[in-house]
Amino acid sequence: MQKKYLFATTAAIVVLVAGVWTYKVCAEKNNGIAAIVDGEQITVAEVKEVYEQSPQLQQVPFEQFYTHALDVMINNKLALKAANAAQVQESEEYKEQLALLADDLARQIYLDQKVNEKITDEAVQKIYDEYVTNFTGQKEISAKHILVDDEGLAKEIIVKLQNKEASFDDLALQYSKDNPNLGYFTADMMVPEFSDAAFKMGKGEISAEPVKTEFGYHIILVEDVRDTQPLPLADVEPQIKASLAQQAVAQVVEELNANADIEKFDLKGKKIK
Repeated sequence: MQKKYLFATTAAIVVLVAGVWTYKVCAEKNNGIAAIVDGEQITVAEVKEVYEQSPQLQQVPFEQFYTHALDVMINNKLALKAANAAQVQESEEYKEQLALLADDLARQIYLDQKVNEKITDEAVQKIYDEYVTNFTGQKEISAKHILVDDEGLAKEIIVKLQNKEASFDDLALQYSKDNPNLGYFTADMMVPEFSDAAFKMGKGEISAEPVKTEFGYHIILVEDVRDTQPLPLADVEPQIKASLAQQAVAQVVEELNANADIEKFDLKGKKIK
């Protein structure tokens, strides 16, 4: 029917709080020192900072990340110490690579600065206002369903509902093989047979006949009917800024080309118009 994703659970919150508590206690026990490498300290806070700067790393608990990350940081310090002793910074290869990195960094900082100049609150608000003005609402409903494999059983459940022998929720708990709560959805979010039936029903109405789909037989209860509304600015702001950034980069590059004296030649040395 629908793909639903659970972003947080009580258990996950408990694990997170426990992780923070463990980190603080362990840090305090050794004055926050994670390792000492030839007299140079690595702190727990430094490891924690690396962990917090990458959402991908946070898919594993900090305690699990900590041991591996600490080994990596120790090895990095040892490698840097060895490189300094070998005077790598004096080599031509180092100087060439450093120059390339410096050029890349300069380009990136320049583009970032120019892009940030164009991504203003006013520019974001203007695009959002256009989105709201041009927004066309769609009909959406909030519904529950009882899903069973047998049509005869589905009809029996409908009779029970019509005779008020039990509540919809109680019968769903007893018979449904799927989560009964579907929340709000538009017609295109469900299989056609389900949407065709549900969107013909009114608020508070229960389907008089089982609705057959590839998943089985559904008894549908429509809880609410409404039109979709524009998303809040906070929800669409990241996409707006990403779009503005793409436009800004293209504009900056176009301006740089327009203000430069450029000659291009093909592989045969002929000038390209």
